[in-house]
Amino acid sequence: MRIFSILRAIAFVFLCLPTLAAADGRTIIVLDGSGSMWGQIDGKPKLEIAREALAEVLKTIPADTELGLIAYGHRSKGACDDIETLVAPAQGTAQAISDAAAKMQFLGKTPLTEAVRRAASELHSTEEKATVVLITDGIETCEGDPCALAQELESSGVDFTAHVVGFGLTKDEGKQVACLAEDTGGQYITADDLDSLKVALQATVIAAPEPAPAPEPAKPAQLDLNFLPTLVLAPGVKKPEDSTDIAWEIHAKNPDGTTGDRITTEYNAVKSFIEPGEYRLVTILDQAVQESDITLTADKLAAPEINMNAARLILHPKPDAAGAESTDASVNITSASGIDTTNYGPSRFYLPAGDYTITGTMGQAKVTETITLKPGDLVERDLIIGSGLAVVDGYYVEGLLMESTQHSVEILSAKQALDGSHDTITTSYGPASKFELSPGDYIARVTEGGAIAETPFTVKAGERVNVSVILQAGVLAVTAPGASQITIYKAKADLAGNRTQMSFTYADNVTIALPEGDYLVETERDGVKAEAAAKVTKGERTETTVP
Repeated sequence: MRIFSILRAIAFVFLCLPTLAAADGRTIIVLDGSGSMWGQIDGKPKLEIAREALAEVLKTIPADTELGLIAYGHRSKGACDDIETLVAPAQGTAQAISDAAAKMQFLGKTPLTEAVRRAASELHSTEEKATVVLITDGIETCEGDPCALAQELESSGVDFTAHVVGFGLTKDEGKQVACLAEDTGGQYITADDLDSLKVALQATVIAAPEPAPAPEPAKPAQLDLNFLPTLVLAPGVKKPEDSTDIAWEIHAKNPDGTTGDRITTEYNAVKSFIEPGEYRLVTILDQAVQESDITLTADKLAAPEINMNAARLILHPKPDAAGAESTDASVNITSASGIDTTNYGPSRFYLPAGDYTITGTMGQAKVTETITLKPGDLVERDLIIGSGLAVVDGYYVEGLLMESTQHSVEILSAKQALDGSHDTITTSYGPASKFELSPGDYIARVTEGGAIAETPFTVKAGERVNVSVILQAGVLAVTAPGASQITIYKAKADLAGNRTQMSFTYADNVTIALPEGDYLVETERDGVKAEAAAKVTKGERTETTVP
């Protein structure tokens, strides 16, 4: 499929050569700066490929091209408003755009809908033709609706076009953003590596004079359309009105009866005229797929009703029956037939009739259920994950909170292994560490420096438990001017005369949390060792200088 995508893109550019020219009006490139751009293609991060392709293509654009750059997801890991105009659209901005892309961070979410809306708003400040080129390797993650935006912009009356370059998107992901281009008269082009990305950018950032439109296929004067399909989940059960798309793929039929190349794809309510012939219709509704043969003619309307033999399942993940539904919980659906799909928060699935395993996850809490769906079922219910929230804080002594992020917080299973140890479930750092956990008994372990303490606690579904772990420790700060290393031991030796080492550093100073007690500080300068005694009092800071 990658080869076909590249060939289609290259073919498009060759049709445009040799008369490539600057796109009419003003253009803004919207570049994906989300964390997923760190994903690799052939061992190279996608963000590096995007920078390289953009820099090479920008070198070829005419100097009078009015071009700008907007980025999203490049400054904050979790903000949906992380959208910024890096270069305002103007002539001669090619190098500025290359430089700005080279400095971008890639770490946030994918608010692509609002980013395109902002680009359109900036372009609409004049009456010139407005073009947006969106380069994305992911789908919307900030509750925006790119299809609704496309319809809004198209109906605004402004000469606006959006092109979308899907960089490494799957077929299903591409469907969710292709409408942004298709509904505004633009192109949706897939790219899977450096060469195909450069081709896609040449086909969108650099535009060729439009060729004369091909003549419309001959069709009888009495028919304006010949294809009007409908869909049912089961006989007599229509698909409910919701935002889940129906894809109608028209494929050629191979001589041996197998499904051939895809010719075109229509979505949702279709009213089309398609060149007469014999075709294979592939109907896709989320995870449900049906194939059927159709014959289209110029003088007869084909209105097939496709039975998907499917059901709709809506799940509302909750920590407990009385709790509010979670927008962060993952909901995974699997089946023996190979279906494996995941949504987050309240989730809607269309599935072929059959048996499924449902897995809901909130943090470390998880629940697994099975369900049987019959054709035409419309199931909507809560998915009770049964999680509780544990908030863990460490204290040097009672009332003295450990406020830095230097200490670790481990959650251990309360059940001991045969060797007396406890399995670690998860780890965090710093104060007020939060953990979503299944109901049950646990141990919270807090460690800083040489101090460590544990506190058992119990989690109940839908409830919050605050856990305090008191280390009964103080802080020892050692300064040894000119020393090359510092070692701290417990002062008391064991029966063999050995002391327990608590800390070692190649430096002339160290600050460490330690349990209350007596310690021996050993320093080394130019091969000469020196010792000093130190006493740590819980809840206090002790400063020692070793001359």
